[in-house]
Amino acid sequence: MEVRNLRYVLEVAKQRNVTKAAETLHLTQPTLSKIIKSLEDELGVDLFDRSSKAVKLTDSGAAAMPQIQTILQAVDDLYVKLADVSELKTGRMKLGLPPVVSTVFFPRVFAEFHRLYPNIEFQIFEEGAKKIELLISEGEIDLGVVVAPVDETEFGVMPLIEEKLAVTLHVAHPLSDRTEIGLNELRADPFIMFPRGFAVREHVMKACQQQGFDPKILYESSHWDLLAEMVAENLGVSIMPGAICNKIVNPRVRTVTLVEPVIPWNLAMIWRKEKYLTYAMKRFMSLSREYVNMIAAGSSSSLNQD
Repeated sequence: MEVRNLRYVLEVAKQRNVTKAAETLHLTQPTLSKIIKSLEDELGVDLFDRSSKAVKLTDSGAAAMPQIQTILQAVDDLYVKLADVSELKTGRMKLGLPPVVSTVFFPRVFAEFHRLYPNIEFQIFEEGAKKIELLISEGEIDLGVVVAPVDETEFGVMPLIEEKLAVTLHVAHPLSDRTEIGLNELRADPFIMFPRGFAVREHVMKACQQQGFDPKILYESSHWDLLAEMVAENLGVSIMPGAICNKIVNPRVRTVTLVEPVIPWNLAMIWRKEKYLTYAMKRFMSLSREYVNMIAAGSSSSLNQD
């Protein structure tokens, strides 16, 4: 049963005349009559009484018309809904962001996306990178920002940002006037770190162990600004992404380049490889990439507008 044939039936019922309906539908009268007869054979009933000049609905036809109208309305609604989604008039997206980056890179992207597509709903999950990978694997969220590398056999990957970790310490620290610090020089200092599950912590712990020591962790927090304030109180040192360090304004905190080893902090946007990428997801990814490129170019211009 073809949907367009149901529309033909509805037009015949409206015109009460096959010839007039055929003219409206830009069909020949024999063609329309053949289509109606074929549909009646398929349904096993006569929809129209053709015994008089004016075509009338049979009892079966009268019973069928409301159902046909409902079907056609549902099909029309389907096309409208799909058009709304494809044109980003409506939709929902679940996004995983580590607290380390959520306040640094993405507020601008969210603002621009909302301005362009105000009816797209966001649900944001603030979790560590490893938890975000798990949530994506389980299908709980659509997109996530994590620290690369990740398993590219499981995830689709779009590289975003290439950064390095840096040391934050109190201005009274003996090494605060240095331009570079080796990780081994901090082995006696208490560390203020992100909690387990955060990729930054894992990279720092691994680097420390490669230097031959396990850092003494004094405090943990998932909020970079709280870590910075603890450093400002001279409670210990912290190692954070350079982009985070650039947001610290407390004059009692110094940021020094970390060397020996240099610890990369490369962000990527990931999704489950077999997952269908919606129009909204693709557009959000595109805006994120535009913003990162704009930062890299040192531009202050606005994001691209469709």
